[in-house]
Amino acid sequence: MDAQNSGKLNRLLAELGDTRLVSSRWLRAHGYSNSLVARYVGSGWLVSPARGVYMRKGGRLQWEGVVRSLQAGEGLALHVGGSFALALQGHEHYLRLGEAEAITLYGPVRPPGWVGKLSLPQRFEYQGKGPLDLPAILYTDEVSETMLAAQGLVWHRLGSGTEALVCSTPERAMLELCDGVSDAAGVYEADALMQAMTTLRPQRVGLMLRHCCSIKAKRLFLALADRHRHAWLSHVPLENVDLGRGKRALVPGGRLHPSYQITLPGDLDEHLA
Repeated sequence: MDAQNSGKLNRLLAELGDTRLVSSRWLRAHGYSNSLVARYVGSGWLVSPARGVYMRKGGRLQWEGVVRSLQAGEGLALHVGGSFALALQGHEHYLRLGEAEAITLYGPVRPPGWVGKLSLPQRFEYQGKGPLDLPAILYTDEVSETMLAAQGLVWHRLGSGTEALVCSTPERAMLELCDGVSDAAGVYEADALMQAMTTLRPQRVGLMLRHCCSIKAKRLFLALADRHRHAWLSHVPLENVDLGRGKRALVPGGRLHPSYQITLPGDLDEHLA
């Protein structure tokens, strides 16, 4: 291999590290032709865990590496949010019986098809843009904690030797979770998680509520926080938070919350541990 191609290979291997993946699209954009990539595969430098995506031979295929590859390498404004973001940050989390663990991704662009074809014990679940109207930003390594905080996002590192991922703060993640609730089982899950939300930051909650476009998500979030009598709730600035008008029947035959006018299952207490 000549010096030029050797340098290109070394740069690629450095980019990949132990857990990153790169797509065929990324490789072409960075000057790696299909024939050159085929040579790397044939020589044992690269492997293809799914059609259209590559990693270094001997690398570790992990969901964390997949997410960071989407955020940094592919330049997609996708973050880990909702229930999985809460689980990552140590909050109570349970799976509905029979369901596999799902990494919940939010953003304006759907993940590429190869993500769902990787041989991983976890599955990826794209939730769409989510309920907030905050502008999307790219999650490069240069993005500061301050910039992310303004979006209700945070860098999260799972352990030493792993790359930090962008995920929702608990304040944003709970609203994302509430937005996806469509039945009593979803309310039970949201209620169990809200019970543990004892340290949410009132100003951050207020910011997220002001930028939330889902009346249902806002009312459910506030009703559950009120139900658990969280001390921070009385300090949340609700000025300019649109809670809509009229009643919201979330579950048939439920009990109407007197303040936030949304129906909740009458047997919520029975579902708490």
